[in-house]
Amino acid sequence: MQAINYYIIVEKIKEKPKSEGGFVLTETQDDDVRYLKGRVISVGDQVNSIKEKDIVWYDKHAGHGIEFNGNFYLVIKHGDIVIVE
Repeated sequence: MQAINYYIIVEKIKEKPKSEGGFVLTETQDDDVRYLKGRVISVGDQVNSIKEKDIVWYDKHAGHGIEFNGNFYLVIKHGDIVIVE
């Protein structure tokens, strides 16, 4: 599977549930989080500063999901990435 143009294929990294005041917040309760973390699987030929296996932070409303070989991935545009670790 290879991304093209300005697209990036990302596999979401599951974050551990956060606790606040002794209460465990599930992913659906943590609505204040604007960005999610993912591992780059493939980058398009028009993307320069991001490479495969990078850990990136991207807007949680970005892109669309696809299923490939039984795995779920997110296809996003390079402009939706805000941080590269």
